[in-house]
Amino acid sequence: MAKRERVVRMSVEQPLWRALTAYRLLTMVYAALLFAAAYRKFDQPVVAAGYLALLAVWTLATYRRVANAASCTKGFLVADLAVALTGILLTPLADTHQRITDGGPTLPSIWTAGSVLAFALKGGWRWAGFASTFVAAANLVIHGGDPTRDTLHNVLLVWVASIAIGYVVEVARASEATLARALEIEAATRERERLARDIHDGVLQVLAMVQRRGTELGGEAAELGRMAGEQEVALRTLVSSGLVQPSRVSRDGSLGALVDTYEVEEPGAEEAELDLRSLLAPHAGSRVSFAEPGSPVVLPAPAARELAAAVGAALDNVRKHAGEGASAWILVEDWGDEVIVTVRDDGPGIPAGRLDQAEGEGRMGVALSIRGRLRDLGGSAELVSVPGQGTEVELKVPRGRTQ
Repeated sequence: MAKRERVVRMSVEQPLWRALTAYRLLTMVYAALLFAAAYRKFDQPVVAAGYLALLAVWTLATYRRVANAASCTKGFLVADLAVALTGILLTPLADTHQRITDGGPTLPSIWTAGSVLAFALKGGWRWAGFASTFVAAANLVIHGGDPTRDTLHNVLLVWVASIAIGYVVEVARASEATLARALEIEAATRERERLARDIHDGVLQVLAMVQRRGTELGGEAAELGRMAGEQEVALRTLVSSGLVQPSRVSRDGSLGALVDTYEVEEPGAEEAELDLRSLLAPHAGSRVSFAEPGSPVVLPAPAARELAAAVGAALDNVRKHAGEGASAWILVEDWGDEVIVTVRDDGPGIPAGRLDQAEGEGRMGVALSIRGRLRDLGGSAELVSVPGQGTEVELKVPRGRTQ
């Protein structure tokens, strides 16, 4: 059977990187407009113009570097912060002392916050605190240790906001990894249940038959039957417990959370739809009556096969527990929005609590071969049994969810 790999990528923080890219471009334009509006008030407008030109070139040349965490390397972050700090420290050389003491903007203005936020998105709240501390120190230096209230307010705002965003990013990454691991475990569990159904429908049935016949024949056949019984118990234990594979969730936060799952293509998967009647008709015989609608009961091919396999498992239980002489009836009903298949027998019925006991012993015929299949299809399996009056299994599959 052919296998195909599916990779699911999740990244809650990716929209934040896109927002940061836009923020840097907009604040670069904003810094240039602030200078254009007040360039006559600058002592050295050439210095300010030269820096802003450098800032524009740097921002446009590196906008792809802040598109995601993978391209935003540590080296780039250091260089980006150096550009911001240089602009802050050049402000006293370009602007007047009076404008600076009155709380005027630095040369990069609020563009500086973009550098700090990049640290927060890349490394979390600790990196954000590190970068914002340097920005705060540079602002204190240009004010001679006597900053204005507005300056202190802006510095504190950048410091708190960047640390908060960094913390949120760390929480988001942990949540993504947890979700990816949960999806991986769910996929592994579903695959294990599918394999368990196939094993129950084939290998376990054969082993149980070998054990029973070997015991009846006696002699060397009895020993063979005993060995088959031991293997049946071991295989049932393995099927019912199973193992969850080691995690393949990516631990590289720059890539977001990744989970790889493997889907197995069933034979004939290229068929889009099948008539359920054609799959159930072979079960009809001298002791199995089959009642069907006059028109085709069309279902997606995988759903039709799973439903037919569940019916087959129900009939196996009839032969195994009700005896070879028991009669069974299959009734197919097509209600448009759902398909209902009922399997009824005239056997002795199932004692109360027997199904729970069998499941506890690792005998998963009803739990996996029947209910498990219907659950995967979004349907349900209801079993009604009265001692002495037979057993009835009703299988319901909604059409809208059989994908």
